Amino acid sequence: MSHTPDFNTRVAAALANPTLKVAIERTTGTARTKRAAAMAAWPEFPAARALGRDIKDHVIENLAHYLVEFEKNAVAAGTKVHWARSGEEACQIVVDICRKAKAKSVTRAKSMLGEEIGLPHALEAAGLERVETDLAEHIIQLAGDPPSHIVWPALHKTREQVAELFRAHHRDPGAMATVEAMVASARRQLREKFMAADVGISGANFLIADTGAVCTVTNEGNAELTTTPPRIHIVTAGIEKLVPSTAHAMAMLRLLVRSATGAELTQYTTFHNGPKRAEDRDGPDEFHVVLVDAGRTRMLNEGLAEMLRCIRCGACLNHCVVYRQIGGHAYGATYPGPMGSVLTPVLDGLEQAQDLPRACTLNGQCQEVCPVAIPLPTLLRGWREKSWQRGFEPATVRWALVLWRFMAMRPRLYEFAGNLGLRIMPLFSRGGWISRMPMAGGWTAHRDMPSPSGGTFLAQYRRRFKK
Repeated sequence: MSHTPDFNTRVAAALANPTLKVAIERTTGTARTKRAAAMAAWPEFPAARALGRDIKDHVIENLAHYLVEFEKNAVAAGTKVHWARSGEEACQIVVDICRKAKAKSVTRAKSMLGEEIGLPHALEAAGLERVETDLAEHIIQLAGDPPSHIVWPALHKTREQVAELFRAHHRDPGAMATVEAMVASARRQLREKFMAADVGISGANFLIADTGAVCTVTNEGNAELTTTPPRIHIVTAGIEKLVPSTAHAMAMLRLLVRSATGAELTQYTTFHNGPKRAEDRDGPDEFHVVLVDAGRTRMLNEGLAEMLRCIRCGACLNHCVVYRQIGGHAYGATYPGPMGSVLTPVLDGLEQAQDLPRACTLNGQCQEVCPVAIPLPTLLRGWREKSWQRGFEPATVRWALVLWRFMAMRPRLYEFAGNLGLRIMPLFSRGGWISRMPMAGGWTAHRDMPSPSGGTFLAQYRRRFKK
């Protein structure tokens, strides 16, 4: 069995990859710019954000009620509702449906829950041909990579790398000089798969309790082609995806789209409500919804209910100074970035994921841009406290904090040490930057540190606010 690199090794490899930094910044930089423009043109954002937060909190507080209501209305529309306590149970339900239908091929629209529960691997283990239909998911399926972002799964690939993949794997790759040519090649490659699939599998952006409908949002129309032509449509969705009504879903969509892509409305927003009726020209003969817990109710009991507000927009990733340096794969988990650093200890256990809550500067930008005001820094500090209490912190960190506490409780000693460091650091400065300094390798290994100027913080504070 091959040894999986630890977090520090993955981070070091990511930081040493200049192409990765280019790929990350191309996408997240554009996303930040578009989001900022969308928010500047939307003065109602603070009120809409408060409404979104309240909608999610209300559903979470009344989760049992809305689950029962959704099931009742979905069944009335002809949907078959299944319940799964774990990811493994959810995968087994999906595989059993496929086997009962004697399916040979499955198309799948992008779903982070599917990645979370390991559905792609379960389908392959069952001998089913799996075709990812989202363009980015198609790219990483060809590359054999996991997603590196929850909205743009192939964010870690440059357009030049994608062109090479398509030349190697597509039957008629053609000239790959432009993005348009690559999209056309993917369309030709996937179209026959859409039409020949026995089963289509999607996730859900929202589950509508008072109608039993499922809302999906895509920019390519791949979800509609995944869910409509096959004779069976299977939805896998976390139980936290519920909203009370279509009106509430529309309020949440306004937040989701602007936060994710900076647009006012996603190109394809579809509400699926049961199988094909007698008067319908198309649609599936069977419609299944698999409601997945997989740790969500446990989060309610562990002080993480606020994390269940998450609508998977990716804004916290795009603005995270850590994610933008190391990308998604360095986290070694389904969900990267700030939201992943809160979720992964729930899914994989804190001992396994203890590095992730520490991979954060706690600058608060993730909370500032979150469309449902999740207090991500607070939740991350909560995991750090639990890690400390359970003895997971490295001995070097524990001793460093003991030393810092000793000095912080002695203001004169603390100020003396600060002044001493201020005098020592310029000795290692070259052109105003420090690229190497004893005991600072964690800061200087992959970036230069500016040489201090203007005195210590305490000295500057006294000068500015001297009365």
